[in-house]
Amino acid sequence: MRLRVEFTTEPFDLDEAPAHAVVAREVVEAAELDAVDVGPFGNTAEGGADRVLTAVDALLRRSLEAGATRISLQVNVVGEGGEGNRADGEGKR
Repeated sequence: MRLRVEFTTEPFDLDEAPAHAVVAREVVEAAELDAVDVGPFGNTAEGGADRVLTAVDALLRRSLEAGATRISLQVNVVGEGGEGNRADGEGKR
């Protein structure tokens, strides 16, 4: 099963990335997921279920420890044969 997670951490700071946002980015970039897109207002990552769920656990724990006061996330099952549905381990990092 493949999953896509979309998340944001708060509080926001448009002048400089807060520590919790940096930690969240480091977690998803180190998770060896197939696709990671990090932006100022939202982030997405996609990959095999085990890798995504492990990354989500680390993301929540480490971001909260780094000062996040709110983390919003959504996890979707990615259907077979559609856009962004690469075999586990393939794709953009």
